[in-house]
Amino acid sequence: MRREEPMSSLPLVTRAAILAAAALSLSACNTVTRLSEVGSGPKISQIENPVEHPSYRQVSMPMPQIHSSQPNANSLWRPGSRAFFKDQRAAQVGDILTVAVNIRDEASMNNSTTRSRSGSEAVNPLVLMGLENRIATAFSSDGDPNNLASLGSTSAAGGNGQMAREENIRVNLAAVITQILPNGNLVIAGRQEVRVNQELRELTVTGVIRPEDISSSNVISSEKIAEARISYGGRGTISDVQQPRYGQQIFDILFPF
Repeated sequence: MRREEPMSSLPLVTRAAILAAAALSLSACNTVTRLSEVGSGPKISQIENPVEHPSYRQVSMPMPQIHSSQPNANSLWRPGSRAFFKDQRAAQVGDILTVAVNIRDEASMNNSTTRSRSGSEAVNPLVLMGLENRIATAFSSDGDPNNLASLGSTSAAGGNGQMAREENIRVNLAAVITQILPNGNLVIAGRQEVRVNQELRELTVTGVIRPEDISSSNVISSEKIAEARISYGGRGTISDVQQPRYGQQIFDILFPF
């Protein structure tokens, strides 16, 4: 039976060819999609159940101990209820609520470092048990005992770095409750697609929220979503022009310099 050679034992050119072929195969699906949208722009996907999406995964998190509530006799109050009257906010799987995404991220960093060091050593043995006279004999006129050995070193280093970033996203979208965790927290998932001319904008939000953080108008802010995964991007003519070509991307990954 033939034993397969590991990737590290293959020549560099062979490994580069394999990686390039893998990258081209991964981009093939996107290439076919783009070719099918020539002249008509990106196609909006159909409405589907978020649970049946290939990227959907059940959420598993540490849960506190579950305490069962006992009903009180002759009482109009139901144990565990958040209000005396019916709560109109989203609370069950399939209910819809509004997510207000408000992200304003601004950061600025400026670092500067300077280091300098110097040192010197000298050895001048004027009397060395009579051997100092041998130095002049061995090295002729260049053998001066006063300058027998001398060492010196100097080093300096400096660095300067600066970074500035500013992001601002404000948008609202509807999300669906996909799961209720044992402690009462809710798992939500929302996706929004907007097409303008030849450009398609996509916004997705997933995470875990507390029912108490949902406002009376059935809205929750993005900063109150735990394990939030917010994605805002697009595809289309403009996005395609702004991205490097596939060959350039592969070259930047494989080129070692």
